This record gives sequence, C-alpha cells and structure tokens, in this order.
Amino acid sequence: MTVLNISTQAFPDQRPGTSGLRKKVTIFQQPHYLENFVQSIFDAIPDRTGKTLVLGGDGRYFNREAIQIILRMAAANAWGKVMVGRGGLFSTPAVSAVIRIHHAHGGIILSASHNPAGPDHDFGIKYNISNGGPAPEKITDAIWAGSKSIQSYRILDTADVDIDHEGTFQLGDMMVEVCDPVRDYAALMARIFDFDALRRLFAGNFRMRFDAMHAITGPYATEILENQLGAAQGTVVNGIPLPDFGGGHPDPNLVYAKSLADALFAEDAPDFGAASDGDGDRNMILGRRFFVTPSDSLAVLAANATRIPAYQAGLKGIARSMPTSQAADVVAQRLGIPHYETPTGWKFFGNLLDAGKITFCGEESFGTGSDHVREKDGLWAVLAWLSIIAACGKSVADMVIQHWQDFGRHYYTRHDYESIPASAGEEIMKTLRAQLPILAGQTLAGRVVQTADDFAYTDPIDGSISSHQGLRLLFNDGARLIFRLSGTGTEGATVRIYHEHLERDTARQQLDPQRVLHDLIALGKDLSRIEQFTGRKAPTVIT
Repeated sequence: MTVLNISTQAFPDQRPGTSGLRKKVTIFQQPHYLENFVQSIFDAIPDRTGKTLVLGGDGRYFNREAIQIILRMAAANAWGKVMVGRGGLFSTPAVSAVIRIHHAHGGIILSASHNPAGPDHDFGIKYNISNGGPAPEKITDAIWAGSKSIQSYRILDTADVDIDHEGTFQLGDMMVEVCDPVRDYAALMARIFDFDALRRLFAGNFRMRFDAMHAITGPYATEILENQLGAAQGTVVNGIPLPDFGGGHPDPNLVYAKSLADALFAEDAPDFGAASDGDGDRNMILGRRFFVTPSDSLAVLAANATRIPAYQAGLKGIARSMPTSQAADVVAQRLGIPHYETPTGWKFFGNLLDAGKITFCGEESFGTGSDHVREKDGLWAVLAWLSIIAACGKSVADMVIQHWQDFGRHYYTRHDYESIPASAGEEIMKTLRAQLPILAGQTLAGRVVQTADDFAYTDPIDGSISSHQGLRLLFNDGARLIFRLSGTGTEGATVRIYHEHLERDTARQQLDPQRVLHDLIALGKDLSRIEQFTGRKAPTVIT
C-alpha cells in the first residue's frame, strides 16, 4: 500500500461553525473538498502519531463514502488505530462516550445533526477532542487556517475496506477496529440508571412511544428500551436509519415530529413520548396530552436528579445556554449550587464539566446532558425522565405542573425564521444592534428595559472571551427578549427570536404561552422589522 501525496487547491468556504463544517452533499462531493478538510483536521493535531481515533456518523447520504476516505487518510497520517462503528454508524453522544471509555485521542463525527439528508440535502463533519467534546475554538481556528493554505493531502492507495462486520484488521501501518456502535453506550446507560426499576416500569401498564425519525438513535433505542428494558415491541418507531431519514426532517420538535405529537394528544395516547434527531444528541419529551419545553425539561430533571442512581449525591452545578429560559437558574438557587450562562454551542460546557463545576447542562434547542459525556445526549434525557417517573409514580403533566407551582412557570417560546437570505439576516441583526444603546430605560410592551446588550462570555476556567453571542433585552420584571442569527444550517440564515416571562401566580400557570407572551412576540417582530426585511408574516417553526 502506497501513501499518495495529492496536490490540491484551497477552498474558501471551509470555516467550521459551532458544530463543525456543514454543507450540501454536492459541495462535499466536489473533488478534494472532503479530503482538504480532513487533512486540515489532521494537521491541526500534531501529536496524533500512534494515537486512537473514533470514527462514525449518523448514516445520512454520503456517510459510507466519507468513512472510506477518512480511513485511508488516517492510515496515511500516522494514526495508530481507528475505532469505526459497524456500518460507519455512531451517534454523536456514543462517539463522546467511546472516546472517553477507550481513552482515544479524538473522534470524527459525520453528521449535519437535525438537518435533512439525501443527495440534495446536507452533510457535516466535526472533530471531537480527547475529553469527548467538540473541538474548542483554538483547534477549529487552526483547522480553518490550514484549510486556507493547504496544497496537498495524504491518502493511502487502497480499495475500500469492509466496515460491515465487527473485527480488526490492518490498513497500512494502522489498525482498524470495526465495533458494535451501541455496546459501550448501552453499558454506560446501565451504570447511570437503575435498569431494574425501568424494567418494572415497563412490566406494568406503562406505555411509551419513541420516534427515532429514521435516524441514528433507532438502533440505540431499540436495544436499550425494547431489548434490555422490556418495552413492548414497536415502542420504537421509524427505528431503521436511512440515508435520507425517510424523507423527513429529523428535528425533534412539534412541527417536524408531528406524528409523535398527534399520537400523544390522541384519545388512546401512551403515557410518555420522546423523539431524537439525526445524530442522536437532541430530544423532545411529551407526556399524555402534554408537551415539555426543553428549558422546563432541564429544570425538572435538575430538581429531581437525586432520584437517579448516578446523581444521588446531588449536582455540582447547572449550566444553560444564554437563550435557554432561566427555569434551571431558579432550581440551582433553591439547591444552593452554582449556575452558569454560556453562549450557544455545547463546546462552551466542556470546560465547566472538565473542571467539575457542573453536572447537568442544557440548551433550549432540545439538547440536554450531564457529565457522563461531553455532548448533549437525547437518549440519556429520555432515560432520565423514565427514571424519575418510575421513582415518583407521577405522570409527566403532574410532575411539570407541580414543578411550576414550586418554582414558578417560565413561559417561553422560540420563533424561527428559517432559510431567509443571509444578507437579510445580517441586516436584521445590524439594525437591532444599532438600537441597543437607546433601549435601556425605555418602557416597551408594558415593561421597563433594564439592560440591552450584545451578550459576551468570559470562560471562568480559561479566561477566553466569546463576543457577539446574541442580542438581549432584559426587563425589570425578569422577562427577556433575545435575538440570534443561527449558524447550524447550510442554506441562507435562520433568525431566532426568544421570548420569556416568569409567572409565579399558580392560577395563571396553565395558559397558552403564545397568548401570555403576545406582547413580547409583537415587540420582537417590531424591533427586528422581520416582515420588512424578509417578507415573512409568520415564523417557520414555533417551539
């Protein structure tokens, strides 16, 4: 086998975002495009020689072809071993778990997360470091710099290898281990949760429905929920990962997982419903005729964490992304533990987790996790909810309503304006940013603006500063209005507007959030001039 040095030219568009590089499949299929980025990753890791790399993806279109290219490039770039999931499959939280369990040097995850898949849709690639978490900005900056100056890449001259059968073999001087992608992750879940208690739950009359959305979580949920915990066969629906995710949009929210929501709001609804996204790191939680917002989910899990064996000693702290509601902060204050507000992006939780400052963390974009890995983890959140239900014997609705009575309800909604022209998105944020200096002290929507700023974060562990992380209006009654330009899509831009109001009056805690937040919603549309810039009269998705 010969190592080839292939001459290439740099592409100008390979700057990693908050979750690596995401583009249309057709862009990744260009000659040298994927190879350039992979070589830039490897060049940013000078101490890789002889080390172990974990490799896998969510099974979307182009996943298998990319796996073969990366294996040949890893062998040509002095990696000692690659652990690849059978069939090229690994969920994002499972990659994090395997990196940590096997003390790997890092991992490459092939996914565009919750974005659609297929030949005309999206693909993505990101690098995770030895703690199992997404690469920090110093590494992604080095990857970006390398991608702009690359002149050649190294690849082994060999045919495709068998990734469909477990076992080990040599690829040049490198060992390849094709492993069961579920095994280590399922064993980790069994150490965190009381599987015997969950078996007793399912042995009773408890019924649930898990929608894997034809994405990566299907094999994990089937093995754990049905095979190990005894949930009825058919509990997991859409459980076979497909290259196009069955033509669906694998984003677990009330719009894209409508069939699950319809099932949970039907007359014969099961007790519990959940869904996960393309790469398995997000989750949606539903009770019978009851939707749990991701912000409330984090808060309820934190308030009840000691019911789960791994967290019986209590939590060290809680962190949330800035746009996530303040519901978890109130729980932390009651528990007497620290709470942190970070920018959006799971990598910002990594330092806090590694330093032992927090145990639970979450984002309003349907992401929840703990210190067991360094990624958000959709199935972990589902098992955490099931564990608490098994321990307290209450329904999802009763648990959340009781939580509101104890802590107050943070009415919350996010309005997404998806796939708008990037120029319009930039203009909206520019217009809003220009208004910030004059908004403080004004009365808007019947509330006094206490602070109007562009959120910046100073990492309490390493002192690094992240600026321009979202525009905030903080009102003197605790309400918030937040604007962000999202970077997780591959086409155009997405403007997200977040609205929040705390209601402590128990008589007013079970109203429609869209009606309660009507004034803030109208204010957000007016300040952003969203209709003027985009022509959109309504958001694409409301959560």
